[in-house]
Order: sequence, then structure tokens, then C-alpha cells
Amino acid sequence: MSRAAGARRADGPKVVVVGSGSWGTTFGKILADGGAQVTMWARRPEQAHEIDEAKRNSQYLPGVNLPRTMRATHDLAKAIDGATQIYLSVPSQSARETLQAMRPYVADDSIPLVSLMKGVEKKTNLRMSQVIEQELACDPMRIAVASGPNLALEIAREQPTAAVIAANGQETADAVARRARNRYFRTFVNTDVIGTEFGGVLKNLIAVAIGIVDGVGYGENTKASIITRGLVEMTDFAVAYGAQPGTLQGLAGLGDLIATCQSPLSRNNTAGRLLGQGYKFHEVIAQMNQTAEGLGSVGPILQLAKEAGVEMPIVQQVKMVLDGRMNPREIAPHLTTDDDTPQGEGTQNGQHDRSGAFRRALERALDLLRDGGRGAGGDRP
Repeated sequence: MSRAAGARRADGPKVVVVGSGSWGTTFGKILADGGAQVTMWARRPEQAHEIDEAKRNSQYLPGVNLPRTMRATHDLAKAIDGATQIYLSVPSQSARETLQAMRPYVADDSIPLVSLMKGVEKKTNLRMSQVIEQELACDPMRIAVASGPNLALEIAREQPTAAVIAANGQETADAVARRARNRYFRTFVNTDVIGTEFGGVLKNLIAVAIGIVDGVGYGENTKASIITRGLVEMTDFAVAYGAQPGTLQGLAGLGDLIATCQSPLSRNNTAGRLLGQGYKFHEVIAQMNQTAEGLGSVGPILQLAKEAGVEMPIVQQVKMVLDGRMNPREIAPHLTTDDDTPQGEGTQNGQHDRSGAFRRALERALDLLRDGGRGAGGDRP
């Protein structure tokens, strides 16, 4: 569809995006460019007014023109009224408060609820889909999650990418995927909500580690080692909680990990880099214009890892740096164990054929880059 055609099309179904930060606004643009009538809900009235009138979100997406079919409001009831799908993009630690405010307006049991959030709630260690289910008392089959290598500003500039939509119900996943796609944004589907959601959380933690070593001044060997071993930690953790290993080799795992670790647009990478340069945790928070979800998820993830008996030495070192108990220069893959006994590369979940697993993962990544994912198996288009 041409840009002009997308701008003219204003008769599609109404969808709402709750939250108008960089990712929420970008996803609203994705939906609008795919033919939907999009209403953004913004916490601040002045931000809603700018999106609605100027078709800009200058704080989060500078220089990006938004489609004419995107509207915005500060009125939550007005935003949700008549929506056929609801997308949630608020910080994970304030999600419950927003969901409580939404509850009176979400009565239709057939409307899909889509989490764009990547975090774990500190107080409860719950995934965001679990928080949605709890606060809205809804059928979990209605809930979907979106994840993948999705740096907001690149997508807002219409650089092609892919994502995965996961839901316990195939019908929900398919319905959301059909709506959330356009000429520059391709969606795949799976039914592994746990793996897709944890992939989006865990890659942030590894990205903080990469940012730290980047800030220190270490080179590509160090970063490649941490990314590779980080994928093992991610897989061990997610599988321990019921995920499918293949999900972590797909868009929500390997794909998102690569994008988040290597891009200066990544908030978690930026936060880590500041830590590596010697800034204290509170100084990093003060400098960040947006929420780096990885910083808030380190503690809950390590608690869940402990309960499941999963070792996560890289994430543990990130926690030590955050707490001021480790010099950032000491975070490196050869320090991930104090045991001098040689260790195998395998994960803890029975995947002993690491060469085969990583070969398949890398072939999958190459397929996605080469032909938009048509040769990849796992996340189904």
C-alpha cells in the first residue's frame, strides 16, 4: 500500500493503543498504516493534543510524521469506546494502575487484549499477560503478546522488520497478526506466550550487560561471547518456566537479542553503557528520557531463576553492578563462574547438541534477513 493510499483509508476497524511513548506511538502508526482507525490514549493531555492535531510525538519520535487516521485523547473511556482490539504499551511497573482504570470500560469478552510491554512486575514477579488477566478478570485466550527485534524509531521511519504475535488461542494470534501488519512490518504467530514474553524480558538484561562492557571499552569478542552465553541463559530460564526452546531461537529471542544488544537506539543498551562509564544507578535513571525495562526486571528475574534452580551468571553480574558491588570492568564471560572445572556449552534443559541448535538459530536469522522469514520454521506466518 502506498503512503498516500494509507493516509486516505479511514474506514477500517477502530483499535486503541493505551500508552503513547515511543513504542506505543510506533505501534499505533503500524496499525494505522495497515488500515485501522487508531486512537492513542496519552496520560498527559498536551501529548494527546500534539498527536491528535499536529500528527507528531516530538518527545518520543522526533521528526516522524504520523498518519492522518491516528487520533489521540486523554480520556480513557473515549479511547476504548468502540475498539475492536486493545493494545497496551505502558511501563510494566505502572501497568496495574492503568489496567485498574481501564476495567470499567473493557466489558466485551471477544476483544483481543495485546501486550506490547516487556517486563516483569517487581512486587509479584508476574509476566505482563498475567497482570492483564488478573486485573481485567478476562479469559486468557483473549490475551496476546507482541515481541521481536522492534526498535521503535527504526520502525517509525518505516524500515522493514518482523515481529511475532503469541497467544494461547490460535484464533486470537491470527486476528491480531492480520491487523498488525503492513508493507514494512511483517507478523508471524505462535502459541508459546511464556517463551515469547520471557524472550522480550530477558534480552533486555543481556543488553544491559552488553552496554556495560561497551561503556568500559571492551570490544566485539567480549560482546559476542556475552550475547551467545546470554542466549543460553535466556533459554534455560524460559524453558524452566514452560517455554518451547525454539521460541528463544526465533524473533522473540535471538532476533530481539541481536537488535537490542547492538543498537544505540536500545534504552537498555544505553543504560548499561552509562553504568560502564562509571555512572551510578540513580544517575543513570536521572539521565534516561525513557524507561529501560531491563533495569527493573533484574531482581524479579533472578528471584524466579533461584526458585527454578536456573543459573544466570551474566544477569547476576548485572545485578552486582547495579548494586555497586562489582566494578563494571569485571563483567565478562570468563568471570561467569568461580569453578575451574571445564564446562560444556550446553543449556540446562537437555539441548546437548549445541552446535546443531546454534546452527539452526543462525540459519534462521539468516533466513529472516534474506527473505523476510519465508524459510524460517517455528514462528508461523
